[in-house]
Amino acid sequence: MHIDFATLTAYQRYKLMASLIVPRPIALVTTQNADGVVNAAPFSMFNMLGEDPPILMISINKLQDDHLKDTSANIIANGQFVVHIADEPMAEQMHRCGATLPSSHSELELVGLTTAPSRAVRPPRIAEAPVAFECQLSETLETASRHIFIGTVLWLHAREDLIDIERHRVRLKNYFPVARFGASYYVRTRDRFSMDPKKAGAASNPIDELD
Repeated sequence: MHIDFATLTAYQRYKLMASLIVPRPIALVTTQNADGVVNAAPFSMFNMLGEDPPILMISINKLQDDHLKDTSANIIANGQFVVHIADEPMAEQMHRCGATLPSSHSELELVGLTTAPSRAVRPPRIAEAPVAFECQLSETLETASRHIFIGTVLWLHAREDLIDIERHRVRLKNYFPVARFGASYYVRTRDRFSMDPKKAGAASNPIDELD
């Protein structure tokens, strides 16, 4: 099967790309507007771009008539946001944060998530999230349909059992994020394997063991 993308509509391209380029990590992003209302929304067009400097990217679609989602409007206004990785216990709440609400209402209140103060940015982080990256906007790219925000990570917050701070390694056996799959599906990250059996199990770094 061979498909010429030039013959497809933008929506047709979206449907194919979003269901084939999977699984995608999900950024649950908090921002804050001028009135202090905290917005939270999930985006699966998201990833790490590099470590020196430490940057990540979220891509957010424009609405009709070039209107902006609250997340985009808030980032453009103040250049700050916090990216969270949602795990299985908070997956449903993360999904419900995708609801359309007036900018005067917070999705966190709707779904029952709570906030904790950030260290370097105004938007708070989500206390229940296993991971949170405080970000300062460093660059914005704009296409006809999207704003692409590149943020520099200023602070990392993680659940107590997740990181060996002396070795700067993640205890993978304690980390179960969810990811976006095609259509309206999500996937868990419990089916894990090593391509190098010599580095798995007893021979591996204990921090990396999955059992």
